[in-house]
Amino acid sequence: MNFDSYTFLVFWLAVLLLYHLPMSWSGKKNVLLGASYVFYAAWNPPFIVLLWISTLVDWHAARKLAASSIQKHKKRWLGLSLFVNLGLLAYFKYSGFVLANLERLLASIGIEHQFPEQNLILPIGISFYTFQTLSYTIDVYRGSLKPWHSFRDFALFVSFFPQLVAGPIVRAKSLLPQFVAAPRHGWNSVGLGTALIILGLFQKNVLADGIFAPVADLYFGMDTTDGIQAWTASMAFAGQIFCDFAGYSTIAIGVARSLGFRIAMNFNAPYTALGFSDFWRRWHISLSRWLRDYLYVSLGGNRRGQWLTLRNLMLTMLLGGLWHGAAWTFVAWGALHGTFLVIERVGVRTLGRSLGGYPFLQPLYALITLAGVLLSWVLFRAESLQQAGAMYQVMLDPRAWTQVINAGADRLALISFAGLVVAQLVFRRHRQEAWLLRLPWWLTALALGSMLTLLFLSPAPSRAFIYFQF
Repeated sequence: MNFDSYTFLVFWLAVLLLYHLPMSWSGKKNVLLGASYVFYAAWNPPFIVLLWISTLVDWHAARKLAASSIQKHKKRWLGLSLFVNLGLLAYFKYSGFVLANLERLLASIGIEHQFPEQNLILPIGISFYTFQTLSYTIDVYRGSLKPWHSFRDFALFVSFFPQLVAGPIVRAKSLLPQFVAAPRHGWNSVGLGTALIILGLFQKNVLADGIFAPVADLYFGMDTTDGIQAWTASMAFAGQIFCDFAGYSTIAIGVARSLGFRIAMNFNAPYTALGFSDFWRRWHISLSRWLRDYLYVSLGGNRRGQWLTLRNLMLTMLLGGLWHGAAWTFVAWGALHGTFLVIERVGVRTLGRSLGGYPFLQPLYALITLAGVLLSWVLFRAESLQQAGAMYQVMLDPRAWTQVINAGADRLALISFAGLVVAQLVFRRHRQEAWLLRLPWWLTALALGSMLTLLFLSPAPSRAFIYFQF
């Protein structure tokens, strides 16, 4: 049930209708919980059992560890939560990757062995809801959150359908309190939510699928490219993945807002970042904060000296890369961003702290950051490390820039990417909701009407959201 399908439109309207019928708040929560399970089961019904397992295990583990006064017992219950959730994630997402690499390792020492084919289907959203429900257990273990009083509320927190399958990853302390009493909302919330949904669909269908994806697919699908083509491919994919994932997040925030709930934004003008630490404060914000709070801090953060701080940064980004997919390209992507962060912390960060006194350096720093991000997207999109290496070879060698940008699709993608960066510069200081509320009504109506028109006229085929595979 893709957000950009007519099936979801009917589903969302039906949920809105039921939700706004006169009934108790308890009844409305029952509607939301049932709708969330229907939404998830529509993808692959048997996998809803995994969602229930995570819900039940973390609900009981959190209550047991909070009730225990013995630290060893607390750790056991936390360990159970980690083992079940990460075990399910590892089995479905990484078992094939591990066995394939183990076969290669054995072959390198002369042992030929072939493990049985896994042929596992990755349960949609498992990476997202696993991290979401784990944050609840860890927060209870750390004492920053008390076990919730209502199992139904907790089950709704885990399965809340707007952000269930591709985020944003919401914390329990943010969403659970919103389930205590009926939110104050009316048709204004529905209107604002609908506007955000239209904006997200425009980003996804018109920009990501219609303009950027064909160019990225073309050049990443070629055996060889020259430097200009490789840079064009990187910028096209940068536009595609932002508009695709930010589009999904915007729709999720809009659907939640139409029901009266607030979900924090997941992107904040990442392509205008001043440095790579700033980039990760702006890109996939909910994942960045999760990795910071539950992985980087748990490893020791920056409390144990410079070398251990650099190690923790690198480990966090390596595991963040692996979270995205079971492939060495994702590990290398995480390693590259870890390297950027290490270099920045050791040397360039001093410059970053002084930029306020030298504003003329900010555009240069932003361009360096954007160039590094574009280089990293090659690893994220490439089919293999070999393909990424070949593209880097021509991207970093000006003598390989032999082609001329003359194709209409290429020019449109590059102009659109430049426009995307400019738009992020304009909107970087305010949330999307704030801009929608502060613009004159006629200008908002004109913009949304234009987006709807382009949505209906767009010839691009519907594609699954990129982050569904993670």
